[in-house]
Amino acid sequence: MDKLEILLKVAGKLPREKNLNNIITILSNLARDIIEVDRCSLFLIDERKNELYTIFAHGVDEIRIPITSGIAGHVVKTGKPYIVSDAYKSKFFNPEIDKISGYKTRNILAVPIFDSKGRIIGVYQAINKPNKFNRIDVKLMKLIAEFAGATIETQMLYEKIKVAHKKALIKLSKAAEYKDPESPNHFLRVGLISSLLAEKLGLDEERCELLMLASTMHDIGKIGIPDSILQKSSRLDPDEWEIMKKHPIIGYELLFDEDSELLQMAAIIALEHHERWDGKGYPFGKKEKEISIWARIVSIVDNFDTLTTDKGERESWNIDDALNYMKIMKEKAFDPEIVEVFLNNVERVIEIKEKYKD
Repeated sequence: MDKLEILLKVAGKLPREKNLNNIITILSNLARDIIEVDRCSLFLIDERKNELYTIFAHGVDEIRIPITSGIAGHVVKTGKPYIVSDAYKSKFFNPEIDKISGYKTRNILAVPIFDSKGRIIGVYQAINKPNKFNRIDVKLMKLIAEFAGATIETQMLYEKIKVAHKKALIKLSKAAEYKDPESPNHFLRVGLISSLLAEKLGLDEERCELLMLASTMHDIGKIGIPDSILQKSSRLDPDEWEIMKKHPIIGYELLFDEDSELLQMAAIIALEHHERWDGKGYPFGKKEKEISIWARIVSIVDNFDTLTTDKGERESWNIDDALNYMKIMKEKAFDPEIVEVFLNNVERVIEIKEKYKD
């Protein structure tokens, strides 16, 4: 495969990748194949710890070094590429990493990685070229570093947005608690157990993480229900029940955002988590796989956690009774496949319940 073909292949793959670790793996492999070296490492700057770290280096686990240490530290300080033909003769080379990994570094080409504002955000290193590094290698490495800088900066911005979404959802879930006080850790348990079931169903890591966050918002629509109904200790009358059944729609309207996958998932869960497998739920009477998989998961988890948790004057069910109920309601209220996954992983579920009990 020629170098242009390698570049084009990576250029098509990177925009679809959302995981920073995977992006750095792809970029490290790109530099290794283009420069024709034994291995590559990509160091990023951790400003909070004043360190350089690589979450990918061929053949070794994560490495963390002081920001002024080694050849990478020298490149950060000068902002210029650096070539050393004999690593052990360089005053900047730190041999400790070789000692830890058992690897023998012979020569290194290191270039800085800049963001769009011209700030150094990391260092790219190509290690052990059979022949000496030359000016073409430096040009290629600088070009790849520009590509890496733009990609990593975009991903870091994406990560910041995800963190902001997480914080916003946590604050919103707290707001819901003020209206309808659940047990203190109910929403946390629902998130963790829902993510566990999604993982066991074979959903990818990113979807599991999104579900963990989005599921905590399933009852946010209760913010729009009068306290006289939410906090009524006796059975609701028919008119009150009709008002209560509006909270899924209120939750959907509060959460939905067409630009955010996380908020879209949270909105769908809020809207559908009271639908039933047999079509007898609300607000729309959806049935079976008309209901999103996210809401089908959360419905099971929310019901189980609610049944097995004290709330006000209502005493919790014991675990065996709650599990029997889940079995009875399989194919009635709940997706039978997800119930089986739940039952097959009940030990993990109980571990989460115990770890995050109120």
